[in-house]
Amino acid sequence: MTENFEFKLIATDGKARRGEITMPRGTVRTPAFMPVGTAGTVKAMYMDQVAELGADIILGNTYHLMLRPSAERIAKLGGLHDFARWPGPILTDSGGFQVMSLAQLRKLDEKGVTFRSHIDGRAHEMSPERSIEIQGLLDSDIQMQLDECVALPATPKDIQRAMELSLRWAERCKTAFGTQPGKAMFGIVQGGDVPDLRIRSAQALKAMDLKGYAVGGLAVGEPQEVMLDMLDVTCPELPEEKPRYLMGVGTPDDILKSVARGIDMFDCVMPTRAGRHGLAFTRRGKVNLRNARHADDPRPLDEESSCPAARDYSRAYLHHLVKSGEALGGMLLTWNNLAYYQQHMQGIRNAIEAKRFDAFSAETQAAWAEGDIKPYA
Repeated sequence: MTENFEFKLIATDGKARRGEITMPRGTVRTPAFMPVGTAGTVKAMYMDQVAELGADIILGNTYHLMLRPSAERIAKLGGLHDFARWPGPILTDSGGFQVMSLAQLRKLDEKGVTFRSHIDGRAHEMSPERSIEIQGLLDSDIQMQLDECVALPATPKDIQRAMELSLRWAERCKTAFGTQPGKAMFGIVQGGDVPDLRIRSAQALKAMDLKGYAVGGLAVGEPQEVMLDMLDVTCPELPEEKPRYLMGVGTPDDILKSVARGIDMFDCVMPTRAGRHGLAFTRRGKVNLRNARHADDPRPLDEESSCPAARDYSRAYLHHLVKSGEALGGMLLTWNNLAYYQQHMQGIRNAIEAKRFDAFSAETQAAWAEGDIKPYA
């Protein structure tokens, strides 16, 4: 295992990329989906299960962990890996998105953001330097710059102001991060739905020579075509030899279409949140287990799946669990969903290596269209 942070491309098929990120704590096969471990836990899952499903890396949330139990407490207890019993790589976000969306009484200026916790109302400050400090206390392997994420729609003036502020904060985060062998700090491309601003942001971040680059601000309710248009203008501006991460995205269809544009890494709460609300993802489309038509259905979600939650439990039983509010329902459906997402990523990786990514995409979308509920888009 390397002592450094390294990324290498193994194969390409069109713009789709098959690669590997190697770090002291492990190798991440890309394209990769990172299960979201918001508060030091992937909800409704044991970490052993998450690893067995094929996840190489998980995401931790700086905002939630700084508020409870605190980054300082986690550091005293040996860091987030030991605390959560996840020995592999961890990416932490900067906390900026949650500050903007969850915190109360926010005040943003050049220095950073002051806000009150959504939990107890206590006042906190989040500067670029403090964000990197918290992520260092958590001992994460990939750390994200602090940025301002503007919800769309927004005016071009507001989008430009936030993009330029995020670039200045990226410089400060880079300085605060310094040199940390085996770890990386990623910059975040902003610019909303304005192509010229996205290009300017990507070019400025590229000039900073960071270890990786994320595309932010595209999981905030905009139509899929807007997201894809922004990837079309952004990805060509990013260095080919560095990993590219699309933050907070998304559906299996979002992932397919983003991989086709050159994205390597994804995260989203969708598979875990959907599972807790009775929605299953399968290779034949989505299945809403709240629907009464499943009450007498003896079929499993997918008789060919390697995941016991998909293969060994009837839809009738899963429907019963969901309608009864039993915790096991959310656990089984989350297990199924994360298994499907990792199977989806493995299929993508295999297809890129075999130079048949377009065919795989067409076959996958055709299978979804024949499913219980269509489509994923």
